[in-house]
Amino acid sequence: MKCDVQVAEHINPYLIDAQDIIVTAREHPICNVLNMNNGSRPIDGGFLLLNETEKEEIIKKSPIAQKWIRPFIGAEEFLNGKKRWCLWLVGVGPSELRKSKPVMERVNNVRKLRLKSKASSTRKAANIPTLFTGIQQPNVDYLIIPEVTSEKRKYIPIGFVDKNTIASNLLYIIPKANLYYFGILTSIVHMAWMRAVAGRLEMRYRYSSSIVYNNFAWPNPTKSQKEAIEKAAQAVLDARKLYPDSTLADLYDPNTMPPELVKAHEKLDNAVKAAYGNKGFETEEEIVATLMKLYKEAIDKENVEKRSIS
Repeated sequence: MKCDVQVAEHINPYLIDAQDIIVTAREHPICNVLNMNNGSRPIDGGFLLLNETEKEEIIKKSPIAQKWIRPFIGAEEFLNGKKRWCLWLVGVGPSELRKSKPVMERVNNVRKLRLKSKASSTRKAANIPTLFTGIQQPNVDYLIIPEVTSEKRKYIPIGFVDKNTIASNLLYIIPKANLYYFGILTSIVHMAWMRAVAGRLEMRYRYSSSIVYNNFAWPNPTKSQKEAIEKAAQAVLDARKLYPDSTLADLYDPNTMPPELVKAHEKLDNAVKAAYGNKGFETEEEIVATLMKLYKEAIDKENVEKRSIS
């Protein structure tokens, strides 16, 4: 059996030929980029969430409730194309709310469930049973990344969602993100970083904002390089649209990934690599080694700035 051998100067805790660097959780990105947050957490016992049948039953019994029902998306819905809904009662007045008996019944059940919780914060949230306990919903369209996804995929499926769709806390969201953000984050460069530093749930990738996103070293592209990334990012989205009956789980299964999508991702990968100077990016190990170096430079610079301020 023939084995590939790579001589390493130093193997760090991430099994990369790089300096001993430990990536720690951060509240904000090391680069000047948009912040990433979790979606909204309901803690509702399922009473504010609806499947298709429940949605239709409520509308039939109480037509007024239709304007309070919004699409609800978590990792399962996003990856597998499932439909789910929620009662989004932000800004709904009490007199109007009381006109809907089925909605009031669900709100009352939310209150009862939260009062039984061992967590004081959840019991406190029983005072406002109409709302999710943690509301992070943006008022603009946004980019989403599933918190947990299969380790078999070369790329974590990510995508854009409109502002009227409510994102669950099982997704990470970046409001106002554009094609450039999509391109960088769905590239093999970011995926290699994710595979090196992300946690695991069983063997599945467990993405996080504090470890993966906030510590990721972004490139400094020229105008033409940025335009190339945006063009290639759009091509990835266009390739997905060629298969409207396929879910993202179908499209990103390594055994069924369409050739058009494979080629689109390869072009995007090359465009992103070019923005980093494309030096030593032949393997994921080389990519991560370069990103570790950039991470350390950013941290060292940050520490110098902190000392100068103090």
